Amino acid sequence: MPSDPNAKTRVRIAFLLLFIVFSVGAYFVSDLGKLRDGIDARDGRTALQGFSSPHEIDEALARHPSNRFLRLTAMAIRAANETNAATERLSNEVEPPAISRIGNLGVASRGDLEALRRDLKTAEANATTFMPRYIAVLKTERDSVKKYALSLPAGNDTTNRFLDNIDKRHAEFAALVSRVLSARAELYRAYGDYVAILVAESGAYKVVDGQFLFSLQRTVDRYNTAARAMTVATKRVVELEEERKNLLTSQQQGWVQFVSGK
Repeated sequence: MPSDPNAKTRVRIAFLLLFIVFSVGAYFVSDLGKLRDGIDARDGRTALQGFSSPHEIDEALARHPSNRFLRLTAMAIRAANETNAATERLSNEVEPPAISRIGNLGVASRGDLEALRRDLKTAEANATTFMPRYIAVLKTERDSVKKYALSLPAGNDTTNRFLDNIDKRHAEFAALVSRVLSARAELYRAYGDYVAILVAESGAYKVVDGQFLFSLQRTVDRYNTAARAMTVATKRVVELEEERKNLLTSQQQGWVQFVSGK
């Protein structure tokens, strides 16, 4: 028998109070973390008053080097720039350099035309297989930002807002890039059909004042059809490239608004 019959009761009460203290403490620490995250975001946005370009973030970060919101913003901008550079490199790999160096087709030899046709087939194939590589580049950007946000830590709310913004930007661009690639594949296909006629008629046509002259009307008709298809495909690519530039501008403005909290 214990010397104090109330000892077990007091022990239970002590454990209960200890549990309550730790629970309240854990809640307080979590709440304090959210408060600090909110303060960092607020102070970071204050430091970015008048912010009009992502390039200005470095100046704000130099003045407030410990602010996690500014550090995450600067890192996200660097990651986005790396994605743009990687995308540009991939895009340049789609088209073999020889295509842009072919010059005047009117003076090209049959061998040159056949080589051009092979390069156009390669470019078409590359355009149709580009998308998975592009998606991988986008994933690398998102994963890098998420990993850095967790290492700060930037807080769940701030991290999720950044990732949501990245996901929205990526979805918009991926949809447009898919259309650009489809249009480029169509252009390479149309260009290949055009060159195929010149290969088939090599030695049977003349070039006068930059115009191809064929002896048979059916060849003229085939040539004109191929030329029109190539013109239409080229126009579509140009239109989509303009749309891409506009989207870049729009997303940059949206990024400025997101960071400044507008």
